[in-house]
Amino acid sequence: MTQTFQALVVSEDKDGGMHRQVQTRTLEDLPPGEVVVEVSYSSLNYKDALSANGNRGVTRRYPHTPGIDAVGKVYTSCVDEFASGDQVLCMGYDLGMNTAGGFGRYISVPAAWVMPLPGGLSSLEAMQIGTAGFTAAQCVDRIITLGLHPNDGPILVTGATGGVGSLTVRLLSFLGFEITALTGKVEQASFLREIGATHVLERKNMLQRQRKMLLRERWAGVVDTVGGDILATAVKGTCYGGVVTCCGNAASGDLPLNVYPFILRGVTLAGIDSAKCPMEKRRMLWKKLASNWRFPGLNEVARTVMLDRLEDEIIKMLAGKSKGRVVVDLGEGV
Repeated sequence: MTQTFQALVVSEDKDGGMHRQVQTRTLEDLPPGEVVVEVSYSSLNYKDALSANGNRGVTRRYPHTPGIDAVGKVYTSCVDEFASGDQVLCMGYDLGMNTAGGFGRYISVPAAWVMPLPGGLSSLEAMQIGTAGFTAAQCVDRIITLGLHPNDGPILVTGATGGVGSLTVRLLSFLGFEITALTGKVEQASFLREIGATHVLERKNMLQRQRKMLLRERWAGVVDTVGGDILATAVKGTCYGGVVTCCGNAASGDLPLNVYPFILRGVTLAGIDSAKCPMEKRRMLWKKLASNWRFPGLNEVARTVMLDRLEDEIIKMLAGKSKGRVVVDLGEGV
């Protein structure tokens, strides 16, 4: 009997509109791959929401199943590195973009995209972290590698209630840094303080002086998740020798900035990408997240929904109303 499973499928109608529906699929619907994984959990990321909304910059062809994160056990493998039943993690690369992703019970992918589930982490914890937490870890790793220490001064985290932002706040707090959380959702100030923010700054207050060439030095470092005017303003207010990481474009893909923070203060602007991060570095950072960077409180930042409840979370994320992380349970109860 052909193996069937449930998957969220995004389709385009004849008028160009997009609709999302949980459908029954078969393994034959999946692309050819060296490893087939039976997915236990996935998670919702901003890139998934864009794909689910028909963004051609993320996904070129529809119908399609998003989900750039997946954790589960190997169902079949044609390579020696992985055997049936192995607990594995797959995230990034082309998964969920133009390759059927983790919002389906099964995925079929190249072996080079797959890594063993890090020891010390459960499948649920791995997806509570997911691409968002891995991106946060990359940002923190870059800041530390470039010489910043907790006693150097506060770190600004923008988009702090989002998936990457909230996990960055949690990780930096765990490592002893002072954090200023920037948000447009002032009603979430208590949440941000609970997960480790020292100070909460309202977005509109930060942008009041954005047209100046330089601003008062305030931040030893910045983790920016949104881009645009917010990133530009944060760079202008970064201290001499500070480090700014850029990993998102939720506000804008533009960067209206001048050269003065770089040539007068020696500020470093570092780009962060998770999709094509080399496997060696992936394994190193996931090992940290499972050991000495294993911060508590994941349940405070993440919540879990079943696949048939994912639609509401996609709508909230696209409207800028989401908070923290959303894990998707692909269990047999879906």
